[in-house]
Amino acid sequence: MNRSFNVQPDTFETGRQTALLVGLAISSAPTWEAEDSLDELARLADTACLDVADRILQSRPRIDPTYYIGKGKAGELKELAAKLEADLIVFDNDLSPGQMRNLEKLTDMRILDRSAVILDIFARHARTRTAQVQVELAQLNYLLPRLTRHWSHLSRQAGGGAVRGMGAAGVRGPGETQLEMDRRMIRGRITGLSRELQRIGAQMATGRKNRDTTFKVALVGYTNAGKSTLMRALSGAEVLVQDRLFATLDSTTRSLELGSQRRILLTDTVGFIKRLPHHLFASFRATLEETVEADLLLHVVDLSHPHYDSQVEAVETVLRDLGAEDTPTVVVYNKIDELADDEGELHVAAHSSEANRVAVSALSGVGLDLLREKILYYAQEQSVTLELRLPQSEGRLLSQLHDEGEILESEYDASEVRLRVRLDRAWAERMDLGRFAARPAGDGPAEAVN
Repeated sequence: MNRSFNVQPDTFETGRQTALLVGLAISSAPTWEAEDSLDELARLADTACLDVADRILQSRPRIDPTYYIGKGKAGELKELAAKLEADLIVFDNDLSPGQMRNLEKLTDMRILDRSAVILDIFARHARTRTAQVQVELAQLNYLLPRLTRHWSHLSRQAGGGAVRGMGAAGVRGPGETQLEMDRRMIRGRITGLSRELQRIGAQMATGRKNRDTTFKVALVGYTNAGKSTLMRALSGAEVLVQDRLFATLDSTTRSLELGSQRRILLTDTVGFIKRLPHHLFASFRATLEETVEADLLLHVVDLSHPHYDSQVEAVETVLRDLGAEDTPTVVVYNKIDELADDEGELHVAAHSSEANRVAVSALSGVGLDLLREKILYYAQEQSVTLELRLPQSEGRLLSQLHDEGEILESEYDASEVRLRVRLDRAWAERMDLGRFAARPAGDGPAEAVN
């Protein structure tokens, strides 16, 4: 019998609800880390259309394996949630399926963890088919081990022996039978989505291959660091800019002219966050491959955040997981307009002479010219200067050279064109321009110039 099944995780409905937020400060870690994380959870809750009724930070030497914060504190949460008329309780860390069931049973409240909130935000913001597939796959992998609590209204097991008139299989009640059906449906859907995501990944890889000869720059950074604002400021492209966590889920690529006819491709990627849900990270790997394939990373840092160094560390951890830690990187300290004037000026002065650091305000435009110069510096490291002699019959190639490179010198006569041109090394090698060299080029088609 065919049966439809809503595979969305147990998060929250459209519209605003009231939530009680709960964090845990472990004695072995600095308290500010737990406080900072709880602040971030409040922003996540707001992005997920939740109104925060109150916030509780519990201190413990270690996590309680049964109730996460301890049975006594969980009982106090029940009383506080009832007093505040909260609709649900949200924990700042991930809960095991057992902890979630125990807390729901004890408090008689809906319980969510940090991953559930992030997954809900991603589901709300997914616009393209690629993002929708990635989010749904992450949701299903999150839901599968937590499925049992959706069937608490049915018996899971029919006692210790077989039901009269049935064999040994009769020990299973209707709840478990239905549960197994739903598990099979979810696993089947996961398999289908995984295959579709593989096809999407192959298509994206083909698209990246077609752009191999163009210098590629990827914006990376903690969520809400200002990547999309910087993307708009550098490229002039109309991209979504919101003061919200995870406003951008899909990679957006725009062409950018850096003067001297130097064209690059600039890509805005999804923001990172501490404790990004594992399933979400795995599902979005196809999108994050844009980061791995980039020739240069712009690591955008929110300099106005009181603990921006911990956000930097979180981003660097993700880059290591992606295998992109060795990619040339320029650290872009953003939002200096939100600092005191003297402090912002100190950062600008401190980083202006460093090739791999710069302080800017993507909103006001301060420091962007210097950033463009630094990008051009790295791009030109992959450039070559060639002296060529082209027959007049190579009109199409001559036109491509004008489009792809910078013509430094040119001289025409009746039979050929003599050129001195600077262009991307990979493009020069692909076009086999060495055959038109006006003089020996040494070990390669030409020498790199900075």
